[in-house]
Amino acid sequence: MVCLRNKLRFKIISQTLLGVFIFLFYCEYLVFYVVQMHCSWPKLDPIKKEPFIDNTEDPVKIMVLADTHLLGSKNGHWFDKLRREWQMHRAFQTAITLHAPEIVFFLGDLTDEGSFCSDEEFNYYVNRFYSLFSTRVPETIRIYVLVGNHDIGFHYAVNPHLTQRFVDGFNSPSVQLLTVRGNHFVLINSIALEGDGCSLCKSAERQIAEISQLLRCTRNSSLSNCDQKMKLATYSRPILMQHYPLYRESDIECDDFDAAPWSIKQERFRERWECLSRDATYELLTQIKPRLVLSGHTHHGCTRNLSVGKGVEITMPSFSWRNKNNPNYGLGVFAADNYAFLKCDMPREDSVINLYILGGTLLLIWFTYLLYQSFRV
Repeated sequence: MVCLRNKLRFKIISQTLLGVFIFLFYCEYLVFYVVQMHCSWPKLDPIKKEPFIDNTEDPVKIMVLADTHLLGSKNGHWFDKLRREWQMHRAFQTAITLHAPEIVFFLGDLTDEGSFCSDEEFNYYVNRFYSLFSTRVPETIRIYVLVGNHDIGFHYAVNPHLTQRFVDGFNSPSVQLLTVRGNHFVLINSIALEGDGCSLCKSAERQIAEISQLLRCTRNSSLSNCDQKMKLATYSRPILMQHYPLYRESDIECDDFDAAPWSIKQERFRERWECLSRDATYELLTQIKPRLVLSGHTHHGCTRNLSVGKGVEITMPSFSWRNKNNPNYGLGVFAADNYAFLKCDMPREDSVINLYILGGTLLLIWFTYLLYQSFRV
């Protein structure tokens, strides 16, 4: 009788542990595939095709993320850090497996304490970022990183050392022009757009002006000051990427599924803090003339028409569950004469928590029932 009871108790414990393992496997691994597999690449709409652009190239497929905010040693609890990094790593690797983009863009605020941490900790940030978002990623996928205010500080706190260590660590100059099969991606350091004559600002303004001239000459080589060296192979309206959103008074008009809660929507944006200044926005839009602007920073989603020219700005929410209950990432298909873009859901934080509560309750009931049965033997 004692031997039989011991066997029953061993069976109860082993079955319960198996249940715990299966439940953890689903909530911490499989759920990412279950949710993210519902998202697929958007289709180009022939109606949106831009006239007068001759395109024979295959479209480029990109993935866009914003505000990972890898936690640091000062403000990040070790468990919170472990949890958030695992979630982002798992969601990212799942997206890479399911979608296999050609290019991945990170729209700034990679770090949470990069603007004031030591060089030693910043190097840890760099290594940690690449271990989370580069390990096991095929070499054919290119990763580009933009800088955010948490990486080097707001404009008033930026110094050459903070800027340069980010550039060196993530290979991310203040202004970049990336051309892929007739698509021109312009990557800009938002913190360099203050217009106050600082060395960082003057350098960025000069490079933006050069890109603007290059795009103008590619579109119309008969313009003055244009020669064959100042011409790209194909003209298309560029895609502008930066950390800050363009100027807007608030998120009050944002009605995306991942938009901010109503109380936050009503908060008025401060120029150069929550968004670019009105002047910087006007200069960017008139010089670059983008068809699409992709931004981050606010931790909430927003889609709105550009204030100058024909185009759209899409603000991406934070990729971290610490900042957003329903984080997501974007998938874009770009041809020189057309594009399509959508956001992909990831598991909601509250849904996973509710699953844990439900599963834990069911496991406890099951364990108690089996234990009760064993005592009746």
